[in-house]
Amino acid sequence: MNQRRYDIDALRVLAFAVLILYHIGMYYVANWQWHIKSAATFEWLQDVMILTNPWRMSLLFFISGIAIANTLNSQKYGAVKLVALKSQRLFIPLLFGMFVIVSPQVYFEALSQNLIEPGFWQFWLAYINPNTTLLSEHHSVIGLLTWNHLWFLPYLWVYSIIVILFKQPLFLFANIRWLKQLPLTGMILFCMSALIAIWWALSAGYPSTHDLIQDWYNHGKYCFVFLTGFVFAIQKSWWLSVIKHRVVVLAIALCSYAFIIADRHGIWATLASLYQTHLSVKLLYAVIHSANHWLWILAVVGFAGYYLNRKSTFINYANRAVLPYYILHQTLIIVFAWWLKGLAIHPALESLILLVLTVSGCLLGYELIKRSVLLSRLFGVTKKTPKLAIEPAHHLANPN
Repeated sequence: MNQRRYDIDALRVLAFAVLILYHIGMYYVANWQWHIKSAATFEWLQDVMILTNPWRMSLLFFISGIAIANTLNSQKYGAVKLVALKSQRLFIPLLFGMFVIVSPQVYFEALSQNLIEPGFWQFWLAYINPNTTLLSEHHSVIGLLTWNHLWFLPYLWVYSIIVILFKQPLFLFANIRWLKQLPLTGMILFCMSALIAIWWALSAGYPSTHDLIQDWYNHGKYCFVFLTGFVFAIQKSWWLSVIKHRVVVLAIALCSYAFIIADRHGIWATLASLYQTHLSVKLLYAVIHSANHWLWILAVVGFAGYYLNRKSTFINYANRAVLPYYILHQTLIIVFAWWLKGLAIHPALESLILLVLTVSGCLLGYELIKRSVLLSRLFGVTKKTPKLAIEPAHHLANPN
């Protein structure tokens, strides 16, 4: 724990790689709405995608919580400077992404539904006009303009500002003696209980919207995960325990996933029929889903800590590239999928081509971006590798 955590750098890269695969899967999975859909969709993909669906974004917020704990603890930046840096790195790419990168997604989605006539530039002028009458039934308070997959950026900004403003009490809490002595099992049970309480209180009244303002269930879940990552970064005993017990954590995570898949296929039909009428059954399902969420996060953190905590030239390169890849990937998937759709290629080959084209487009895009001062700023590329390491333990013990 007294060295840089290269495993977190690697985990950040892997988490965004999973995101690319997941969004390609959204093009082919049956009965799940997405911006455009393949003519060939597959129900069995649902089971595959449910493996990461409940926790893939939580993992990113968890890692981000670890990152900001390290940044604040290093005392490299004052609060005002750090707020300015976070705003610059997250809001400039968000605004550029909304006005430029996301627009083809909306265009091809509307085109696939025969809602507009072909002609991107005419569409784009209407897209950036808050007073446009085009597709009025799809408007938000800012017209057609949207952030689509970039919703992660404003949410991360809000949570980061909260942590920056409440740095002192958060560090004091994270260094309370009883918390440092809490075993990993206690930490997991507390996190599971909190997630169940958030789900119970908010999920029905505030279904997921990603609109930032009314998305209270997602805020409850993701902000809690973010804060847990912050505290986890300081608790070296938890981290070491997760690495030590990674196989057990993974085994239980696999069992929870197996239960969820079996339930989807009617294996527990009798039990499922009691879900709405028996509180104990509903609580059982909540416990299993909460365990599935947290244990997968901790399992991947544990395995990354065991196998990936070493220097890597590739990870160092990819770590700087993840934000441009994140901004570009979904638009590239949709554009290439639209082009490939007319070629009537077998889905197995088409999906492979789509993956290669998407990654190649991200790679070429990043190489161009990092060579341009303007593009680097627009895509949030920093001059140095993002500092996701954990500082020496004696620094972490001192919130001042």
